[in-house]
Amino acid sequence: MSTAPRLITSFQNPTVKLVRSLELRKARRETGLFVAEGLKVVATARDRGWAPRLLLFGEGAGGGTIAELLDWASAAGAQCLQVSAPILEKIASRDNPQNLIGVFPQRWGKPPAEPATGDVWIALEEVRDPGNLGTIVRTCDAVGAGGVILVGTCCDPFSREAVRATMGSIFSMALVRMERSEFLRRAGTWPGEIVGTHLAAAQDYRSEYGGPVLLAMGGEGPGLSDDLARACTRLVKIPMAGSADSLNLAVATALVLYEIRRPFLELQVR
Repeated sequence: MSTAPRLITSFQNPTVKLVRSLELRKARRETGLFVAEGLKVVATARDRGWAPRLLLFGEGAGGGTIAELLDWASAAGAQCLQVSAPILEKIASRDNPQNLIGVFPQRWGKPPAEPATGDVWIALEEVRDPGNLGTIVRTCDAVGAGGVILVGTCCDPFSREAVRATMGSIFSMALVRMERSEFLRRAGTWPGEIVGTHLAAAQDYRSEYGGPVLLAMGGEGPGLSDDLARACTRLVKIPMAGSADSLNLAVATALVLYEIRRPFLELQVR
């Protein structure tokens, strides 16, 4: 950076108060902003074409890669602030505090107008656990899915917990919001298969799929609603041999996604 950023030591600083407020969904909704923590995550944002509004970093943490990111953010018009250790401790994650915190504008996308044969999108209905949602976003990124459609009242993908669980994939995946009625209308025009997991299904999920595929997964506990289950062209089930009667939503989603994407995935030996 051409000039050294000023050091913020007051909890009453407006920028510090803004960042702290983004813990609340109401503040994220009103500002359209969210927080992403960590050098690697912020570097991923840069590599994916996202620019922050703010970058905050701790005392003594302005060298090396952080200096490069500060230069990039400053050139992109972001405000870069150095904050005292007590402030950083207060606004950073309690479990794994980071020395670099970015504040980014949210991005909401649209579903594809003409999905290609190999495309896979996932629709999540009423998902409530941000850790599950973030993990699913990360899995979608790993398999090369097109995006995630949040159907109905879902938890916020831009919450701290969800963003942290994506490990940077929040910057790679398209996120779409839809009311259930809108989703059902659009499902009627989907050009390929709509696959749903359901306890009443008779077909094993280990199968061949005709793309493009829209995978519908119900929320934790209730699963797919009757309306979404009826909108599916195929219902599948994950067999289990033990005493458990269900799987974690993120785990179940990963299993089915990898099976759907199996023909398009190649093992890369590093």
